[in-house]
Amino acid sequence: MKILLIEDEKDLAKSIQDYLKTNDFVCEWVTDFSLALEKIALYDYDCILLDLMLPRGNGFDILSHLKKLNKSDGVIIISAKQNLETRLEGFNLGADDYLVKPFHLSELLVRIQALIRRKKFDGNNIITFNEIQIDLLSKVVKVHGISIDVTKKEIDLLLFLIGNNKKVLSKEAIAEHLSGDMADMIDNHDFVYAHIKNIKKKLKNAESKSYIKTVYGLGYKWEDE
Repeated sequence: MKILLIEDEKDLAKSIQDYLKTNDFVCEWVTDFSLALEKIALYDYDCILLDLMLPRGNGFDILSHLKKLNKSDGVIIISAKQNLETRLEGFNLGADDYLVKPFHLSELLVRIQALIRRKKFDGNNIITFNEIQIDLLSKVVKVHGISIDVTKKEIDLLLFLIGNNKKVLSKEAIAEHLSGDMADMIDNHDFVYAHIKNIKKKLKNAESKSYIKTVYGLGYKWEDE
């Protein structure tokens, strides 16, 4: 899952980024308003963590910008401001959640996981697609009730494909989801093909149907036969 952290408090931001990475999130971090707008224009995120007070701008303007772009990225405001008016303004501009500083990183993680479940999987911890079952909390994938051996990247890929059921996803979009903006620094996206090949083989060996379709010249999509 891919997170954008917009926060100018460097010590706090570094601790959040490190914590999320240890919990298998790709977490990109920017420190000011203009860099945040660049990222939002270029990429899609499962969740944006948004501080309200930023150099050269504020979080409310970023929320307004997300609205103008018609983006569906989930947003959690993280702010020291805790008055009702500020909270209401954030929610009215499209924020999904509001967490007051200081907070425990474990609570932030739970809020992010809950937001992603709500936005992509109807609030469920167990994602079921016919014979395939994915436990979001334990990171276990089962086919016909039997666990299969998958990597964390493969689980993330499965969730990305299922969460975009019937949508064609380019290799670039998949690369960005799995690697964040590091994907721009990679000469090719052969690693996407490798992940796709591996997960298809593992699902086939577990006697799952073939849901991952290659759309030649465009990318891949998840679709029931």
